[in-house]
Amino acid sequence: MTPAEKWVAEVEALVKPARVAWCDGSASENARLVEGMLTDGTLHRLHAGEAPGSTLHRSHPSDVARTEHLTFIASREKGGAGPTNNWMSPGDARAKVGPLFDGAMKGRTMYVVPYVMGPLGSPFSKAGIEVTDSPYVVANMRIMTRMGQAALDQLGSSEEFVPGLHALGDLSPDRRYIVHFPEERLIWSVGSGYGGNALLGKKCFALRIASTMARDQGWMAEHMLILELELPGGERHYVAAAFPSACGKTNLAMLVSPFEAQGYKVRTVGDDIAWLRPGEDGRLWAVNPEAGFFGVVPGTGPETNPNAMATIGRDTIFTNVAVTPDGIPWWEGKDKNPPKDLLDWQGRKWDGTGKAAHPNSRFTVAARQCPSMSPRWEDPEGVPLTAIVFGGRRAKLNPLVMQSRDWAHGVFLGATMGSETTAAATGQVGVVRRDPMAMLPFCGYNMGDYFGHWLRVGAGLTRPPAVFHVNWFRTNAEGRFVWPGFGQNLRVLLWMIDRVKGKASGQETPLGVVPGPNDLNWDGLDLAWADRELLLRVDRSEWAAEVPEIRAFFDKFGSSLPPSLEGSLGALSEELATTAV
Repeated sequence: MTPAEKWVAEVEALVKPARVAWCDGSASENARLVEGMLTDGTLHRLHAGEAPGSTLHRSHPSDVARTEHLTFIASREKGGAGPTNNWMSPGDARAKVGPLFDGAMKGRTMYVVPYVMGPLGSPFSKAGIEVTDSPYVVANMRIMTRMGQAALDQLGSSEEFVPGLHALGDLSPDRRYIVHFPEERLIWSVGSGYGGNALLGKKCFALRIASTMARDQGWMAEHMLILELELPGGERHYVAAAFPSACGKTNLAMLVSPFEAQGYKVRTVGDDIAWLRPGEDGRLWAVNPEAGFFGVVPGTGPETNPNAMATIGRDTIFTNVAVTPDGIPWWEGKDKNPPKDLLDWQGRKWDGTGKAAHPNSRFTVAARQCPSMSPRWEDPEGVPLTAIVFGGRRAKLNPLVMQSRDWAHGVFLGATMGSETTAAATGQVGVVRRDPMAMLPFCGYNMGDYFGHWLRVGAGLTRPPAVFHVNWFRTNAEGRFVWPGFGQNLRVLLWMIDRVKGKASGQETPLGVVPGPNDLNWDGLDLAWADRELLLRVDRSEWAAEVPEIRAFFDKFGSSLPPSLEGSLGALSEELATTAV
């Protein structure tokens, strides 16, 4: 009996299913699962002409987003989880959450889902096994990972896999827990069928557990997109960018170049997660561990993201979108005119008030369907990074783009990221919260130590990527977004590349280097001079008010905060006090 078979047998004895099915990932297996879900109402078939091969799933109304307040790190020591994670001791987790799995699959099928995160055969890929009683999870994992027999073949008799146990339970929020045991590389999830809580290869493994593995093994697991930028003549650069959920990661990853005819091409390597490792050449190399996209649908349309629209045109699992009576999916942002007789995300006739699609409705689709995928997206060695970009959603404060002075200062910019919250997680929307490196919900250990790991990795690089910060969401006095965004974001990326190559100018500010009003390519944009100045403004009074909030956040980490970050904050505070900006 292999280690994987032994663990699965232990789980079977606990959850007591009626039957056990080892998933092979085949098309015929998937067809049977989908047909069963169409029969029992878990899935609804969509219009064969408008959405061929696609289905709709409706979540329980209490189960529509990641539940961060019910997500725990069960490290042996409380300090191992740090102040930004919910902590539960392993003993308490087994006493409190363990009984919820006892007999949880009686009368149900227990699916065993072997999977690989990362390209098959890559030395940097990692194996996992998820046990679940949800065929919806199985269908999604088939899209999002390299799942089935190929994963079992790669795993063999190795003990090196991350076990994950998921059970739907009764979907009650009172009995919903997502628990990570970092020392054991183990994941438990019960009481939720929602993607981020139930697709254990994604946030649970590829970020929370992988971040602890990365810390121990000298690499990094990050909440980042990866894109390829090709310049005229064929020169290629790779950029990784970390934004909080629903802040434009997928749109940037699938950006359509407005300058394609001039030879500037953008291709997608990944839209959500990047595993980074130092290369022998002194650079940082990135791999996308996922095989699919689990993206936010609202706001996605032919004008905002034509590549995403092409990607989800077929063979897609939609979750919590609206639908016409004949099965055409619809969501806010798809077009400007909602169809008549629309059914909302709960299947009720929509009366035109509120949102027809849930604000966090999703699509699950294979990455290979995306027309902008880079030929190197499954390169087993990954791609070398020229730049890392941080960004959040701020109506004021942050300029359109700024460059850090060096790697350590770039870590400070990432560690102090703030963003206005969206519907991707439960809780109040529109509140500014600190979200360092967009990893606040996903770091599997003490974030103070995480900052230190960033600093250590950077210190070992002889050719580190340049670090930038962007803000596409600045508004004017009327509350209107000033920057057009989407494809025009390429202009900002090109300034970054030119900065790396020593070809672009910028102005020194207390925050780093910001382009002057004449340093970006504004040609063809209908932006008044005042708008350009607003986009690039670093307001001294706004930043002076921000410093105490950053300091209060840093204070949470106590002695685990790296001294260099405290030093960077002190230098910023002093410079703001003495320098007119």
